[in-house]
Amino acid sequence: MVELLFKEEVYAIVGAAMAVYNELGPGFLEAVYQEALGLELTDRRIPFVSQPDLRIIYKGSQLKKYYTADFLIYGKIVVEIKAMNHLTSNEEAQLLNEIKATNLDLGLLINFGGSDDLEWSRRVCTEKKATKKRFG
Repeated sequence: MVELLFKEEVYAIVGAAMAVYNELGPGFLEAVYQEALGLELTDRRIPFVSQPDLRIIYKGSQLKKYYTADFLIYGKIVVEIKAMNHLTSNEEAQLLNEIKATNLDLGLLINFGGSDDLEWSRRVCTEKKATKKRFG
C-alpha cells in the first residue's frame, strides 16, 4: 500500500477549507476565501505564509521572476484557491507547473465556488530537479 505524502497536513488543510466553505458557502470572490482561510489556519495553529513569493529555478539558476502562491502551508505545501463553478484541466496544469518550478513536492487546489460542495485536489510532483528549494 502506498502512503500518501503529507497525509496529516493535507487532512488539516482541507479541514480548515471545509470549515470556511461551510461558513461562507459559494458565491464570494477569491480574495474573501483567501482572507477567511488565513483566519481559519491561524485559529487551528497551522503554520502558513499568505501570498509568499516562491522563487523559480531554471537549469539550476534562480530566475528574477517569481511566483506568488495563495499560501505556502507547513513550509512545504503550495495551496492555490479558486472561486469558480468548476475546476478545469488548466488550473490543474497551473498547479503542477508551480510545484515543479518551485521544486516543492505537493500542491493543493481548493475551489470554493462550487455550489454543491468544496472541490479540492492534491497533486504530487513526480519530476524532481536536483536543486535546492528556494523561497523569496
